[in-house]
Amino acid sequence: MARAIALVLGASEKRDGYLEGNGWLVSWCIGHLVELAPTDAYDPKYSKWNYADLPIVPSEWQYQVLPDTKKQFDTLDGLMKDSRVKSIVCATDAGREGELIFRLVYHLCGCTKPVKRLWISSMEEAAIRKGFDNLLDSANYDNLYVAALCRAKADWLVGINGTRLFTTLYKGKTLNVGRVQTPTLALLMEREAAISSFKKEKFYTVELKLEGLTAVSKRIKSKTEAEKLRRACLGTSVTVTGVKQMERTERPPKLYDLTTLQREANRLFGYTAQETLDYLQSLYEKRLTTYPRTDSRYLTDDTADSLPALCQTVAGALPCMEGLAFPVNAAQVSDSSKVTDHHAIIPTAEIAGTDLAALPTGERNVLYMIAVRLMCAVGEPHTYAETAVTLECGGGSFTAGGRTETAMGWKETERAYLASLKKAPKEASSTLPELAEGQTLAGGDALLKSGTTTPPPRFNEDTLLSAMEHASAEDFAKLEDAERKGLGTPATRASVIEKLVRSGYVERDGRQLIPTEKGLALCWAMPDQLKSAKLTAEWEERLGAVELGELAPEDFMAGIVDMLTNLVKSYANVAVASSALSRSGRTVVGKCPRCGKNVVEGKKSFFCEGYYDTPPCGFALWKNNRFFASKRKELTRKVAAALLKNGRAAVSGLFSEKKGIFYNATVVMVDDGGKYVHFELEFNDRRKGS
Repeated sequence: MARAIALVLGASEKRDGYLEGNGWLVSWCIGHLVELAPTDAYDPKYSKWNYADLPIVPSEWQYQVLPDTKKQFDTLDGLMKDSRVKSIVCATDAGREGELIFRLVYHLCGCTKPVKRLWISSMEEAAIRKGFDNLLDSANYDNLYVAALCRAKADWLVGINGTRLFTTLYKGKTLNVGRVQTPTLALLMEREAAISSFKKEKFYTVELKLEGLTAVSKRIKSKTEAEKLRRACLGTSVTVTGVKQMERTERPPKLYDLTTLQREANRLFGYTAQETLDYLQSLYEKRLTTYPRTDSRYLTDDTADSLPALCQTVAGALPCMEGLAFPVNAAQVSDSSKVTDHHAIIPTAEIAGTDLAALPTGERNVLYMIAVRLMCAVGEPHTYAETAVTLECGGGSFTAGGRTETAMGWKETERAYLASLKKAPKEASSTLPELAEGQTLAGGDALLKSGTTTPPPRFNEDTLLSAMEHASAEDFAKLEDAERKGLGTPATRASVIEKLVRSGYVERDGRQLIPTEKGLALCWAMPDQLKSAKLTAEWEERLGAVELGELAPEDFMAGIVDMLTNLVKSYANVAVASSALSRSGRTVVGKCPRCGKNVVEGKKSFFCEGYYDTPPCGFALWKNNRFFASKRKELTRKVAAALLKNGRAAVSGLFSEKKGIFYNATVVMVDDGGKYVHFELEFNDRRKGS
């Protein structure tokens, strides 16, 4: 974004952390450079978790610079204090979070220079120039900043106090609680409860095999009744009691926002939401796609003129588009009123000069999805004729349906793409013979079919993302101007799912997401107000009032503090029985050399029980690590226990790839505190290898 703006302004000289030229200095944030300080910044006693200290509510909020991005913060600090700088333009995302990111940096730098606001949602040159021609006073967005800060503080309060409350209550591992995470876990729990309580019911249908069509009866509970109908239909003439024909139009799909792209990538390729975001982020950094973290499915109006040329470029890069016509109806995808911080995700013209075959498979698949969706979205409607027929035979009613395509439209592109993936389209065309009401057909065979009702399916990433996006829809429906609806944002939903998995509340079984015993126990322990998406809807309503100046930020925060104070009081003197929350349920193999907590055996590793604590310990001995795999040995519980106890373990039958022989040696654990533990070999004659 900074490069695009700098190009328009003529700031072409590269500096360390910024661009300069034509009287402008252009620099950038890397996400959030500044965040709310941790609890121990207020009082060292908070480094230990005690129920008596709750609720923790700062009287004066403190902030900190994130260590990983301190260099860029220092760059901005220096630029803001540069004597050449007379004023500043805030050009962060045109939304609540963008305003917060800039203001926190501005205030922590102690800057008092005047600020103007660039408010654009497109990186097109024309949009940038128009934005700079119409800069607004930053004071116009003061309430937007205040609302964003309120939400950040409220999330901090709920996360800190909720997590400490239930962790100290159950005296077990850290029990992470959050305004988005906990309701998401509740969605999984509710689905699991529905599956557990579901009772299968058997049913029967009768299927008529007639010339040119197959008709099916409604479901029948009794096998005897179904068999009676089948016998009555054998060889019996059939009467057409109704024929209904309808012309249908299926309009082109909308462009991708992040959530719909993640859902589709999960359906087509099984990618997790986080994997899709990672692939997309890499494509963005390679300038092959536009900004990834968007919740809009439209482009701004100023992009319409450049779309035909872009589509021509994209079509030339897609093997599946060879020989296909591609009309470009730009108006279908352009609507500035439906664009918030960023427009929909589309490929860039850089796709033409890139060796797409050299891209990693995941990135290439995601890029092709985005490119194909653009070509579909600007295409012509898909039209077809749908026919529904009702028939009577043997005293029973039967139905049959068919469809005939009249114009392929955008479906031609989609089907060509799916064919390249060797995937069949969802719908199959079937044409019924010409039929008229009152017509009599010759009888045919009648078959008895049986089936059972099925429980609701478990969530996968696709369906859970959809559920998060539409959670508490009735509560959000009345909030027309709410900046965010549902649980989380397109940018955070993937990380929420990953955190649930890492925390041991949810596990993946293939593509399914299943709450664990610990996750179910935590959800049952949570009060309704913390596990309901309605809380987010209520927040959005009140934050909207803060933005409009109708509610004082102090009143919003007072409501959050009251809620947490009452929550903490409600658990005073409550004794909980031992549960999945109070124990890990895993085999202890030793003590962590980093923090002293238990190291337990998991499916893929021997890991410290403080692995996901805040701050995390991070110690783990991975079972599939390269060292043992190269020696054709497994890291067993016995070897892990010896390594943890003595720092070394005698291992026999190690394989030498170089010499092709097996040998015995002592494996020495070398832990430098990094992400991975390393190992060395020690021989009786003290020779070493790695």
